[in-house]
Amino acid sequence: MSDLLARITVDPQRMHGRPCIRDLRITVADVLELLSAGQSRESILEDYPYLEEADIDAVLVYAARQVDHPIIVAK
Repeated sequence: MSDLLARITVDPQRMHGRPCIRDLRITVADVLELLSAGQSRESILEDYPYLEEADIDAVLVYAARQVDHPIIVAK
């Protein structure tokens, strides 16, 4: 999994610091939006030929890790 997560980069000088794929100008959110709109992996890879199958896997792993973190509630 860490190999996949290494594909996700964050650079304050690129895309306003939003997580991107391999320092490209396509964000994790961009790919998630395409998937959530029903676009298939194959069509995403056709539309964005510089992406690789592992990039989509990395996006999904990254998103899963982001939503599965403990929340500490102050009382």
